[in-house]
Amino acid sequence: MTAMNLAYLLSKSAAAYPDHRAIVYGEKTLTFRQLDDRVNQLAAVLKANLSPGDRVAIFSPNRPEILEVMFAVWKAGLVVVPLNFRLHENEVLYILNHSDVAAFFYDGVYQEQVKGMKGNLSASLCICFDQEYENLLGQGKNGVEMAAVNGDDLAWLFYTSGTTGRPKGAMLTHRNLLLMVLSLCTDLYSFSHSDIGLHAAPLSHGSGLYALPLIARGGTQVILESSNFKPERVFELIEKHQVSVLPFLAPTIVKRLTDSVTKKQYKLDSLACILYGGAPMYVEDLKAAIHSFGPIFAQVYGQGECPMTITGLSREQHLLENIEVLSSAGTARTGVEIAIFNPQGNKLPVGQTGEVAVKGDLVMKGYWNDPPATEKAIKNGWLLTGDVGNIDGKGFLYILDRTKDMIISGGNNIYPREVEEVLLQHPYIDELSVFGIPDQEWGEAVCAAIVIKEGQNLSDLEIKEYCKAHLASYKKPSTIHFVETLPKNAYGKIMKKELRAHYSKNFSL
Repeated sequence: MTAMNLAYLLSKSAAAYPDHRAIVYGEKTLTFRQLDDRVNQLAAVLKANLSPGDRVAIFSPNRPEILEVMFAVWKAGLVVVPLNFRLHENEVLYILNHSDVAAFFYDGVYQEQVKGMKGNLSASLCICFDQEYENLLGQGKNGVEMAAVNGDDLAWLFYTSGTTGRPKGAMLTHRNLLLMVLSLCTDLYSFSHSDIGLHAAPLSHGSGLYALPLIARGGTQVILESSNFKPERVFELIEKHQVSVLPFLAPTIVKRLTDSVTKKQYKLDSLACILYGGAPMYVEDLKAAIHSFGPIFAQVYGQGECPMTITGLSREQHLLENIEVLSSAGTARTGVEIAIFNPQGNKLPVGQTGEVAVKGDLVMKGYWNDPPATEKAIKNGWLLTGDVGNIDGKGFLYILDRTKDMIISGGNNIYPREVEEVLLQHPYIDELSVFGIPDQEWGEAVCAAIVIKEGQNLSDLEIKEYCKAHLASYKKPSTIHFVETLPKNAYGKIMKKELRAHYSKNFSL
């Protein structure tokens, strides 16, 4: 069925809005007709050189060619493997070989790294995004027939960030991603032909998934041309292009936009929605963002294994009088069911805490070439997320932490996020991470790494006294480290594993 093929989203919009702007990148503009033509040319070349189901990798900072390759891959009946451009060379090589890619497209800035990889790659095509890429397009003919696919055919290998080991490739099907598009438009933001979205996050990750509803509805996509994120550049593009949507920003980026002193220099009233997710959004940071930008935020809670689509918190629910709701991840999205399970695999009643699980056609097919990991993650149709949480009587999901991040001290379960939420209310704390370190007496002790706001001072004693006034005694940090920055992975998430390892290294039983 060609209508099940994700490439159909582009073909449909190209027919309906041929002269409408599809992509804006610096001074470069592509209409939907031009984008569709280039995709057809590339799809013809890929079809002639590769076999159905082959994997095609992309390694590049944000640029229009990423979207061209993605849709050409789908049109040719292939599978896309986008790689975060911030990954280390060794991580890139591992993913390329693990997914056994047949073709590899990359940005010219990685020319030297790719030269070193080529002897270890099985890819028959290695194409640089320069004249080599344009020459390849010139070999293709327009009007290539779209590959017929089933809903269960693979479309995207979404590699996890690998903070707990080797990254795993979540197998996302055409059905998964088509349902994701419908769910996003139904539950969180009704993308339209008049929308202008700005990609300020990597297209290889969440922002790239948001390209799909924008393409499907004939909207315009502005691509931030620099790999170095600067709030003032984002504001400049919002004002210049009258951007209406900022799709999928990590909470750390939302905080940087909120805290930027340059914001007041720009006219940003075209913004209708800022979608965020991918990591915990602390209530104090969210309140500050709403005060700064207005109630235009929508939250998505999902994983690479169920992209963008487990629960959501709509713009209407982001009202400052709903403080408790702001600490939630929202309610179950259209087409999914959520539940809480205990370690024995039994479903828990309302209000009880356990592991969050999700079920529905939006859940991945499994992990690429990893049956043991698939069997561990999916039980009786339920995807076990690895997150600890509970669901209240109104259906709102509250995420407490990752199961691996929970601290057990003296037999008590301590959720770092609860401690972090309290500490972030202190006016001098800018950013922090709470985690467990070994303790001879209690098994684990609560440790905090804290970044203080510029120009302020805090002592261990002041932090502990603040916690004493707001937290149960066993939850307050026993060890505090003041740091200039916190380690983050390629997706902007704080690496608690690295912090635990660093501050536990001198411990011995």
